[in-house]
Amino acid sequence: MKRFFAQCYIWLLLIVLYAPIFFIAVFSFTESKVLGNWTGFSTKLYSNLFTGNMQGTGSLMHAIENTLIIALIAATVSTILGTVAAIGIHNMRGRGKQAINFLNNIPMLNPDIITGVSLFLLFVFLHISQGYVTVVLAHITFCTPYVVLSVLPKLTQMNPNIYEAALDLGATPFQALRKVLIPMLKPGMISGFILAFTMSLDDFAVTFFTRGTIGLDTLSTYIYTDARKGGLTPELRPMITLMFVGILILLIIINLRKIRNSKTAVE
Repeated sequence: MKRFFAQCYIWLLLIVLYAPIFFIAVFSFTESKVLGNWTGFSTKLYSNLFTGNMQGTGSLMHAIENTLIIALIAATVSTILGTVAAIGIHNMRGRGKQAINFLNNIPMLNPDIITGVSLFLLFVFLHISQGYVTVVLAHITFCTPYVVLSVLPKLTQMNPNIYEAALDLGATPFQALRKVLIPMLKPGMISGFILAFTMSLDDFAVTFFTRGTIGLDTLSTYIYTDARKGGLTPELRPMITLMFVGILILLIIINLRKIRNSKTAVE
């Protein structure tokens, strides 16, 4: 009975998590402008999304472009900064290491709205014009701790003697970092990059407070503005569906690679 109730609980949790996404995916195959009103099977919304035959096409495409560019820049820079920071934290000792770990966890636990308002006030205090640059800096700020958290476990699992052996054999610290540490930390760095990219892609509060008044829109702020007008653009449904499917395929590929690498290591 315990096993039965445990399985029921898991399935109930999965249904609650994925039912809304499934609901949007189903209604992306109908032309109805109102979500929940089925008017017959159609792929017109997908056709409109790819051909640009809809109202507000330019602003939506521009918002998607901004979102992807900002997410890629933020994920790349935060992966570099987070990896270097994780190596430094790993080599620390005593209370200093505990304090830095504690400080690294605060941005992840801090509500997004507080982070957004704090960065907004900081940029105003420093007289930095808000726009593309401030949004990218803000995304790098809150994405970096997630990369640190992804890379640190790989450093803990790594044999520390390998890096020292590379130095003893004549490698410079940079060569040992590039040829020894980076290949061993690559799984953690990839996980951190994907996590940072997803966090940046999904963010609303921080972007809203740091984008300024120049009309810069990301996907989240575009959807917020669109919803305030009285309803969502129907073409957002196929776009959300395609984003979910893309991320799902990416996660499946990564998990399959992990399974294959683990089997290779055992053999």
